Amino acid sequence: MRYILASASPRRRELFSLICPEFEVVVSDADESSVSAGSPAELCTELAALKCRSVARCHPDSVVIGADTIVCADGEVLGKPADRDDAARMLKLLSGRSHHVLTGLCICAGGETVCTDHCDTEVVFKELSDSEIEDYVQSGDPFDKAGAYGIQNGAARFCRKIDGDFFNVVGLPVNKLYELMREHSLI
Repeated sequence: MRYILASASPRRRELFSLICPEFEVVVSDADESSVSAGSPAELCTELAALKCRSVARCHPDSVVIGADTIVCADGEVLGKPADRDDAARMLKLLSGRSHHVLTGLCICAGGETVCTDHCDTEVVFKELSDSEIEDYVQSGDPFDKAGAYGIQNGAARFCRKIDGDFFNVVGLPVNKLYELMREHSLI
């Protein structure tokens, strides 16, 4: 089988290689701004499906995997920060509290959607000082990550507790995706 990961994320590529060592990356050009949903779980799943279906239309002979990760705190969906102030705002919102990291998944094969699902992980941050936030923003790490942090990088020191899949927080719930692919005889 030919596998395509419909994602520009280097972290997702690294994690997907744990399931499929050989695959291509094709980044979707779908307009994500038009997607809305009733809940964060529906939103990340719809975004993953949009990306996946966009790529699958052009590659009907492949198994295409789409994923989208969002962070949700107090009902607010936190995507990638727009700038330094937005990153600091997000980190202040997450400081000393729990939040949810959700990754939507979509698998297409033969040009058709095989399944969609999502994974939800609760993360608890320690209370962050203004200088910790400023130093982390200064590091540049927050800017290409939902919720303005990478748990696998410098934000690891802020994480007090995780309830759920660690790899989901990084950007791809490896076990869930692997089980979905096995369930549908795609590996």
